[in-house]
Amino acid sequence: MEEERINYLMRVSDGTIDLAMEYQRLGDLYSDAAEWVNDRIDEYSNADPASDVFIHKVLYRHRDLLLQHAIELCRLGRSIERKAVTEAVIERFKREYNRLVNLFSVNFTSFERKRYVNLSHEPNKAMNLNSYLGLMGKGFREIQVGEHLHLTEVDLSEAEIRVPHSNYVITLDADSLLLTDYALRLTQFLEQPGNECIAVVQTPYSAFPTADSPLERIAGATTDIQYIIHQGFTGYGATYWVGANALLRRAALEDIVEFEEERGFTVKRYIQDRTVIEDTESTIDLVVKGWQLHNYPERLAYSATPPDFGSLLIQRRRWANGGLIILPKLMKHLFGQSRSKATLGEGFMRIHYLASIAAVNIALLLLLAFPITGDIESAYLPLTAAPYFFFYARDLIHMGYRGFDILRVYALNLLLIPVNLGGVIKSLQQAITKTKIPFGRTPKVEGRTAAPAFYIFIEYFLMLQWMMGAGFDFASHNWTHGIFAMVNAIFLGYAIWHFIGFSESVEDLTSKNSIVL
Repeated sequence: MEEERINYLMRVSDGTIDLAMEYQRLGDLYSDAAEWVNDRIDEYSNADPASDVFIHKVLYRHRDLLLQHAIELCRLGRSIERKAVTEAVIERFKREYNRLVNLFSVNFTSFERKRYVNLSHEPNKAMNLNSYLGLMGKGFREIQVGEHLHLTEVDLSEAEIRVPHSNYVITLDADSLLLTDYALRLTQFLEQPGNECIAVVQTPYSAFPTADSPLERIAGATTDIQYIIHQGFTGYGATYWVGANALLRRAALEDIVEFEEERGFTVKRYIQDRTVIEDTESTIDLVVKGWQLHNYPERLAYSATPPDFGSLLIQRRRWANGGLIILPKLMKHLFGQSRSKATLGEGFMRIHYLASIAAVNIALLLLLAFPITGDIESAYLPLTAAPYFFFYARDLIHMGYRGFDILRVYALNLLLIPVNLGGVIKSLQQAITKTKIPFGRTPKVEGRTAAPAFYIFIEYFLMLQWMMGAGFDFASHNWTHGIFAMVNAIFLGYAIWHFIGFSESVEDLTSKNSIVL
């Protein structure tokens, strides 16, 4: 393609441009590019959900767009009338050739912050982002000082390493995939008049579809439902930044930056790393400064869902860790002095987001542990949950799942009670000890990730406790609570069998996994 661009520039210099021939030549080149993409489709394996999405939503779409443009250019070449070649036409052709070159000329760079002693060495995702953000728009040189390598800022003209400046930054998890127009559409949204105060725009957290594993499919359903929930958050001005994918406004990050000392060096913290849910805490920092966040109501990115209970445990325990630590900062925003005043709806939604994991899981355990007695015991009491299950099932159907998947979602949520409470306990541990909890990276490995024996033991303990409690309830003629406990025990047993596997759970119980929270 580079040779074709050079030949075009030579024709411009010689004054030998023929409009009809130029359109035809460009059409043929775009057709060749589409054929090249089609060859990659034939070579690519669609053995897993991520590959399937990449083929059908990226490669096929890109091929079809190239073919469509090729047809349009050839049509123009056949129908164009003879006329003078203007500067505008020359620039149009130049842009087309530049685009073809850029399609096949992509440069990748990598950056490893821990190579340099004067950058942050904190072992978490937030400092990966902070370190690079602090370098943007500057030039640097590597300088060896004794045994240590320093990254020293110098004038751009003397720099060995140049980090470009940008008004916007995309953050993306390693297990996520963006569609081809992600940056274009979200940047256009931020550039629209009236959106100057929006700091973060993101698309829904979407699981790769067509997962083979039952756990992966139902766990994906619990995240896909966020497509609807987070639109509601945006409607109430209560959006939280979800770190799987986002487009960030650089000016907003500069508004919340803090300077701290680490090992004798000054480091910038745009995104707080006090907890392992750095995106959630940074949301509060942004809204305190008067910035807003927005969920773009279309799926433009997809993320992998852990395929087994061991890796899902690590992910969901991390998600449950930090909400209680951030809650005081949120309360200070809601009831204290900040640039923006929160509405009642925003306050309710934000508090629910941070506190619900702890409140709901503890409440359910208490409800199952102690029988319902007195005036509140009624056969109609379980029906109070009917609207929740009805609307959740309706939303699952809207997302492409089956209505009866609500029962599997409920079973999975029971299975995750110990996991969620493990994350809550980690939050309390951090609040008491004032020590940061290490970032638990979700494993990306071949084969099954073993779960800690402690969590497997708790799953069986809860199932047996609920069954025994149901027996005592039936013996005491406490029918409502007995049926409630027995039904939940059955659902939990189903979850252990369907999402972990009895043989796998026995294997994890008898292994030498660390028995820790």
